[in-house]
Amino acid sequence: MSVPARVGATRVALILLCLGIVFGAATAPTLAFGAPMIPARVHHDSALGGAAGARSADLRLVDDSLRGRSGKLLMRLVTRARATLALPLFARFFGDSAVERPGLYSLPDSLLAHPFTFIALRPFTDKQKGRVGPYRVGFWPSERGRLTTDAYENPDGFIEVTPENQSMQISEHFKLSDFLTHDQRDVWPKYLVLNEDLVDKLELVIARLQQSGVRVQRMVVMSGFRTPWYNRNGGRVGGRAELSRHMYGDAADVYIDNGSGRMADLNHDGRVDSRDAKVILHAVEQVEKDHPELSGGVGVYRGTRNHGPFAHVDVRGWRARWGRS
Repeated sequence: MSVPARVGATRVALILLCLGIVFGAATAPTLAFGAPMIPARVHHDSALGGAAGARSADLRLVDDSLRGRSGKLLMRLVTRARATLALPLFARFFGDSAVERPGLYSLPDSLLAHPFTFIALRPFTDKQKGRVGPYRVGFWPSERGRLTTDAYENPDGFIEVTPENQSMQISEHFKLSDFLTHDQRDVWPKYLVLNEDLVDKLELVIARLQQSGVRVQRMVVMSGFRTPWYNRNGGRVGGRAELSRHMYGDAADVYIDNGSGRMADLNHDGRVDSRDAKVILHAVEQVEKDHPELSGGVGVYRGTRNHGPFAHVDVRGWRARWGRS
């Protein structure tokens, strides 16, 4: 288990204590994948006003926890490979066996304050000869006997991305398609490795920038997940780390686009350069100070003929900094 996954276990355990109360207040049938969903009902009774109020408070607690530290996550990943807060809640509404059927499972709008979707992962073991179905992914270093720490263990599984679900919002500002590898354009379904903590951290960075008076029309993900094959062979490979965090779904190269299609002049000095990427770096520093469990790497990169300046942000679990000072 990676460092970020271990941090906060106590908080998760306390929240799980509330789930029994929540489950007692909400009823829903066990559903087959793709079957119409019947909204769960939370029963209210004037004679049980105090209990109903307590149940509502517990639902809010679970809602807040599922939505991450930013409060802006709209999905959680579920897999048998790793126990998380989301897994027992997912099983309660969709059945114990649903986790074996990869896909998207949406909670009834009436249950939580905002729409929410669980994503059941396709198991890592479904990858055969470097492919998941027709989609080429390659091999992770640990498959080649080069595992150095738990941070470089194989992913738990893959999000199956289709033409129909690629535009699904996974948080307030990001969609599934934002993090896809930029190759195999006509091959579907595609497969994505993604760490929810990365999305949570990026949302917190956006909020921090806005609190500092920086205009953020859109945070663009230049590069999110890279399959090991693409990291080694695809596109312009110069400068890519052999053990890139992009292969583990917990890194993104980002910039702020306020309408130009490239990095905006975030520091208002009349030019666009690596100093604007440093504005993102400073926001990350504040986020990590407030949330040390989201510690990770930040790299500042200058622009080239092919792209403007950008910042690399990840949640590797330990602090790392590089790039232009």
